[in-house]
Amino acid sequence: MKWPASRMKSQAGKGYGMYETAATLQSAGIDVIHLEVGRPSSVTPAHIREAAKTALDNGIVHYGDLQGLAPLREALATRYCEERNVNYEASEILITNGVTQASYAAFMSALDEGDEVIVLDPFYPQHNSKIRLAGGTVVQVPLSMIKGMYRLDANRLEDAITATTRMIVLINPANPVGTVYTREELEQIAQLAEHHDLLVLSDEVYEYIIFDDCTHISFASLPGMKERTITVNAFTKAYAMDGWRIGYAAAPEHMISVMRQVTMNTTTHPCVFAQEGALVAVTGPQDCVRAMVAEDCERRDLVVETLNSIKGITCNVPQGTIYAFPDISGLGIGSDELALKILQSAHVAVESGAFYGRQGEGHLRVCFGSEKYERLAQGMQRLKASLG
Repeated sequence: MKWPASRMKSQAGKGYGMYETAATLQSAGIDVIHLEVGRPSSVTPAHIREAAKTALDNGIVHYGDLQGLAPLREALATRYCEERNVNYEASEILITNGVTQASYAAFMSALDEGDEVIVLDPFYPQHNSKIRLAGGTVVQVPLSMIKGMYRLDANRLEDAITATTRMIVLINPANPVGTVYTREELEQIAQLAEHHDLLVLSDEVYEYIIFDDCTHISFASLPGMKERTITVNAFTKAYAMDGWRIGYAAAPEHMISVMRQVTMNTTTHPCVFAQEGALVAVTGPQDCVRAMVAEDCERRDLVVETLNSIKGITCNVPQGTIYAFPDISGLGIGSDELALKILQSAHVAVESGAFYGRQGEGHLRVCFGSEKYERLAQGMQRLKASLG
């Protein structure tokens, strides 16, 4: 039986990028330092783990609410009201298996065949593949380099809008470039969304991982934008819960009701005892988040300083996320080739910037959150030595 060609749209054979290549080396007994995978190095805080254990001991092991645990949705709605000035009801929250399922449900619900979706380049590739699965067309709009940081260019964004544009995808703070968008930049997107009657998918999974004097603004908090915005988020980064696979979407109830039809036909509902841990993450002490972000900041500074000490490389200071995105164009070697060279010679896995779009060529993505400080320092010294 012939497999439908329309379902065979890939990332040009890249799969998961550098991870699979690095895993092959590691399986052969080579000590690989992983700076390519966007995972936290910390273990999930103890009080969150204990809540899930208690739920198991109390027999919370059966089917749950299709939309997610009601107290968790209520706690998230309260948090958005208090912290982000967005008045969500619990009925406007959908608990999902991470941001991955939340965005998939959003695209499957909102897009028709041929709808155009604007993504800002450099981009997060997973969103693009889901857009295509939903029948949409990805339109890449380059960000502008301003004072060493990738920033929004509203003119480029407006020029890309056509009669078939349906949605803009925003990642704030931005993976892979580390930008935290200003209110002015977000307002420019909001004006275009209102003028052209567009939806905005706002991926805010790094909302708490911001540094220095930066402030994260939830896009749905802008005037008139809650009605146009599907916010997707997760416990993955801030609470080191990547393996728990718990995330959520927040949007007007009529959007959530359609998205729920997607999630209930893919996974029915998320893991019930994992949601009990997520509830404690939201309602419990937040010192653990602040401590992990402080560690991220120290590791960020180490990585940026080391990269800038290598001739031919320049690296801006990320405002948020757990990634540095150094410019390696001065080395005279392509991103794919350099990433592979570093892996083979230094046994340090970093991701090619080309994996993140045309604007990413000439860069690497280095995850400073995936290893403890000492291990990260070892990796950076290996990388420097291999390029010296």
